[in-house]
Amino acid sequence: MSTGFHEVRFPEDISYGCTGGPEYSTDIVTTGGGWEQRNINHFNAIHKYQAAHGVKNRQQQTALLAFFHCRHGKGYGFRYKDWADYQGATEYLGDADGEKTQFQLVKHYSDGVYDKIRTIKKPVTGTVKVFIDLVEVTEGWTVDTATGIVTFAVAPASGSVTANFDFDVPVRFDTDYAGMAIPNFETFDWTNIPIVEIRV
Repeated sequence: MSTGFHEVRFPEDISYGCTGGPEYSTDIVTTGGGWEQRNINHFNAIHKYQAAHGVKNRQQQTALLAFFHCRHGKGYGFRYKDWADYQGATEYLGDADGEKTQFQLVKHYSDGVYDKIRTIKKPVTGTVKVFIDLVEVTEGWTVDTATGIVTFAVAPASGSVTANFDFDVPVRFDTDYAGMAIPNFETFDWTNIPIVEIRV
């Protein structure tokens, strides 16, 4: 059976207590003289999370078990709110030229010298605001919350297109096994619930 992506969000009250963040993949070769050759395997980070820390009571345990069953373990992707990084503010999408009607949502990270751009494909419904030259555009555009693409009905003639938005991370469970224990009455222990970002 083929699987895909479910446009549903992992329970927020559980993700609020999770740990995790971005992970890059770098191979390092050290020469005999101590010099390093560092090879970046993929340019964009893969975010990883551990959800076990977010389960605090039976109600959450029951909700998580149902969510796990409905995703068939690793089978289906889903949305995940990373409470440490879930908003974009005045994010530059591109310049209007009178011809372009579609703009991909992105988030910019900068340390003042170098910049990193992250493609955002899972904006949260009702949170996206679009601006041209910092003036909000309240009509004449739509956003696809499954792809993060903003589409104007008529191509804006000129100006810098920016956006504010909340977003989710597309992820899946990184296990097919729900290894739960019940050490005491009404007490549950599910010690390993790995979640990993997927490309969509």
